[in-house]
Amino acid sequence: MRLTRESQYALLGLAFVASRPSGEAVPLGEIAAARRLPRTFLAKTFQKLARHGLLVSHRGPGRGYALARHPAGISLREVLEAIEGPELFSRCLFWDTHCTDTNPCLLHQHVRGLVPEVSSVLERLTLADLADGPPPLRLAGKRKGGTP
Repeated sequence: MRLTRESQYALLGLAFVASRPSGEAVPLGEIAAARRLPRTFLAKTFQKLARHGLLVSHRGPGRGYALARHPAGISLREVLEAIEGPELFSRCLFWDTHCTDTNPCLLHQHVRGLVPEVSSVLERLTLADLADGPPPLRLAGKRKGGTP
């Protein structure tokens, strides 16, 4: 059940939008700059979130993105499933590409009960819970030039 960088960017961007007044359209460039995210990648991610009904895209002079619902009504599970796919919580915590109930990994029987627990926690956590958090100092991973 490993999460991708796209999920990280989605959560960072959505948390920023959730921290703004309800219904306010926030320009994509402002979100990207505030969270130090690549604008092009964030644009594709936000389009996906809009298709899943989590964001509303505003065009024209006040263009940007706004949450489709109140931040307390959008669970982190919903966000992650929109990005990673609905089968996210049916995957193994460790080897999501080749571990299944019919082809279990060595740890499968010992940790399979954790996935519903993780799912439950992420269902209870909402964008409102993330909105008040501080922005990250920097993203994990390497950037151009080989610096983290």
